[in-house]
Amino acid sequence: MRVINFNAGPAGLPQPALERAREELLDFQGTGMSIMEHSHRGKEYEAVHNEAISLLTELLGIPSTHQVLFLQGGASQQFAQVPMNFLTPETSADYLMTGVWSEKARDEAKYYGQSRIAATTINADKRYTRVPKQEEMQLDPAAAYVHMTSNNTIYGTQWHTFPEVGSVPLIADMSSDLLWKPIDVSKFAMIYAGAQKNVGPSGIVLVIIDKGFMAKGSTNIPKIFRYSTYAENNSLYNTPPTFSIYLCRNVLAWIKSVGGLPQLERWNREKGELLYGMIDRHADFFRAPVEKGSRSYMNGVFRLPTEALDETFVAEAKKAGMVGLKGYRSVGGIRVSMYNAVTVDNVKTLVAFMEQFVKKHG
Repeated sequence: MRVINFNAGPAGLPQPALERAREELLDFQGTGMSIMEHSHRGKEYEAVHNEAISLLTELLGIPSTHQVLFLQGGASQQFAQVPMNFLTPETSADYLMTGVWSEKARDEAKYYGQSRIAATTINADKRYTRVPKQEEMQLDPAAAYVHMTSNNTIYGTQWHTFPEVGSVPLIADMSSDLLWKPIDVSKFAMIYAGAQKNVGPSGIVLVIIDKGFMAKGSTNIPKIFRYSTYAENNSLYNTPPTFSIYLCRNVLAWIKSVGGLPQLERWNREKGELLYGMIDRHADFFRAPVEKGSRSYMNGVFRLPTEALDETFVAEAKKAGMVGLKGYRSVGGIRVSMYNAVTVDNVKTLVAFMEQFVKKHG
């Protein structure tokens, strides 16, 4: 029996995508071997590869000005690869600080040029409980780019309106909320996302990059770190993680089959309303630190009155078939990750458990 998986990443995958992989695992489309065993230069794998790109392009409405790339190294490698390509000792980039991952991204930029904190919402407790307001941003119109993290898995905050940055290229780490709803890709010079939240398994990074912006990338770095290298080779410059891309294809096909991103947004908003409705009804017991306007639909965080109750909550939830609810190690508490593979019924089950937990321990 499968558990209800609230892990923050690697996260659960839609069951139809997994079932498709199970059916094809030993014999992919009558070829007598798994897709994992096919050459990445062969027509069988190439068809899967191109289908994944096509599905992502269709679902997000990616314009012809942008190109989809498959990379490795996780979002953490992108923290370094972005400034490696687009920052020099003579230039500066703006960073919008909203959590641990934006801090890590800025730290990597320091090796290549100047990095400015254009906005931060860190509080006296060194935590982030909201995203910046537009009027709080001190943007440099001459910046090489502005970098943001669209959803913050650790602190449970999310941008619900993307910042206006003028003519400066906007780069977004969307690792934990890409594909949760439709977005206007044209607003961004570059989007990158580790797949292991909403798109597929770990081991693959999706990049959506403006071709004109990409052309400005450095040529004084190794080819393997240039975005243009992957663009020129359809992300087949070297052997990609073929099974991870195959599973991404399965997930993207599932998203299309259920109605695309508009349907996912409806489900995701319903899940958020269920969870936060329960939290707000028992606000003295489920203590949510995030300001309401910045609450994440992907990662809902809260604390119970004591750390002992936090631990009891996680343990009793596990016995009830729900896993992955322990908060990030540096902040503690409870974290409910409600990515696309988590169903509305899954969250209803959790909310019913929370109601009983209040009656028992409140």
